[in-house]
Amino acid sequence: MAINIALGILGGLGLFLYGMNLMGEGLQKAAGEKLKKIIEMLTSNRFMGVLVGVFVTAIIQSSSATTVMVVGFVNAGIMQLSQAIGVIMGANIGTTVTAQLVSFELTQLAPAAVGIGMVIYLFASKEKSKQLAEILIGFGILFIGMDFMKDAVKPLREFPAFREMLVGFGSNTFLGIFMGFAMTVILQSSSAAMGILLALSSEGLLPLSSALPILYGQNIGTCVTAILSSIGATRNAKRAAIVHLTFNVLGTLIFAIILSKPTIALVTKMNQTDVTRQIANVHTLFNIVNVVILFPFAPLIVKLAMKLLPETEDENNGRVTKYLDSRILETPSIALANTIRECLHMGNITKKSLENAMDGFFNWSKEEAKKTFKKEKKINALQREIIDYLIKLSNKAISGENREIVDGLFNTVNDIERVGDHADNIAELVVDGIEKDIPFSKEALEELRTMFDKVMEVYKSSLKCMKTNDIDLAFKVIKMEEQIDIMEKTCRTTHIYRLNKSLCNPESGIMFLEMISNMERIGDHSSNIARAVIDAQTVKQH
Repeated sequence: MAINIALGILGGLGLFLYGMNLMGEGLQKAAGEKLKKIIEMLTSNRFMGVLVGVFVTAIIQSSSATTVMVVGFVNAGIMQLSQAIGVIMGANIGTTVTAQLVSFELTQLAPAAVGIGMVIYLFASKEKSKQLAEILIGFGILFIGMDFMKDAVKPLREFPAFREMLVGFGSNTFLGIFMGFAMTVILQSSSAAMGILLALSSEGLLPLSSALPILYGQNIGTCVTAILSSIGATRNAKRAAIVHLTFNVLGTLIFAIILSKPTIALVTKMNQTDVTRQIANVHTLFNIVNVVILFPFAPLIVKLAMKLLPETEDENNGRVTKYLDSRILETPSIALANTIRECLHMGNITKKSLENAMDGFFNWSKEEAKKTFKKEKKINALQREIIDYLIKLSNKAISGENREIVDGLFNTVNDIERVGDHADNIAELVVDGIEKDIPFSKEALEELRTMFDKVMEVYKSSLKCMKTNDIDLAFKVIKMEEQIDIMEKTCRTTHIYRLNKSLCNPESGIMFLEMISNMERIGDHSSNIARAVIDAQTVKQH
């Protein structure tokens, strides 16, 4: 019998987690655009951070995933600790949605939800309809898994010793907290641990007074995922994990020592007979009240984390990327937004590299041109890191329109890297020209300046349309690139004329033609970046 019970709980838990993940993935895809805008909402306003944390966790169905993502944001340097604590507080409130949902007796709706979801998924052609189907299927499987767990624990009612053991754990606050902590650490999901708690209570095996310490322990156990995630991250990311742990431990102490009896009295008054609903309501109250109480003390919690891990040398010196972190991959839409930011970061470094190369030419400065060589190494390293990240991102559950953007970014990253290569080529020509003291006519210098200004305008515009998704600007980039082609042909013709008339040095002629050829290729790659924006936006509109 013990084996059957264990297998039943394991199978039910597996379905529960699968349903929760499937529903979360469907919600993420459906809310993809909203999740992208979250980065813009992450200001120093802690209250806004709380709202963001609630929203994200309600969508991805996991406070642990949200907190791990926050650690990733801090590690990537795009979120401060003062912002992170607000999001962490909100995540604790957001995680109560799952418990509230599961505590309602909706099992009878589960088969219908799965059936309707499968029909929509099989026959719908629109992406939004398939996302709705995933949400329905996940919802149904979640409740079927919950029902499995309830059925599995039913035989345990025949064993008074088991019930007495659970009551014993609950009556000893320390043991109850430890049990809840251990359950969450083993399952790596506070929602899964809560599901087991609700399954036991629904069968009358766990009274409210015994469930509370276990529930408190689960809130501490959910911190372990973020702590493990912070290993190997920057000190600031580790501080974010400490902030999460500190907040949950303080909340547990407040409730376990001071608010336990008032909470029991309140939830019992709200619902006198249903222990499952009582536990879900305690869970919600616990997290909301903790945020209300500890919100004003957020700066002190941050200071505590800073004292536990004081400032040392800057640990970001060795980082290649600025915005990428594998933890953020848990929420693909936000990871995609950060990847675009990283591509723009790479694009701006490439722009400076090109400027260094051409400044070296116009100022006849070898030192200025050589700055390009250093930047080229960083550009190549960024290309490798971004491509690796995009491969991981492409394996995640992302919507069709976002997949088109991801596919386009592979090409865009390579185009930006190739612009860097052409800047490097120009810098090598400049260094060689200075060493050989190759002269240039006034006309040649003017033509190169005019063409470089146009090339720089096109390249900067391509980055801008990538940042803003401006299709009109993208089409302008393509038109401007056509002008560069004409300029390149004109410059080539006039320079060959000067060579034929012996108006310029043959060596300068070779260097001139090489330079305009490299600049023309930069225009081509800028046009490719703009075309990727057009392709992605066209798919989105359809």
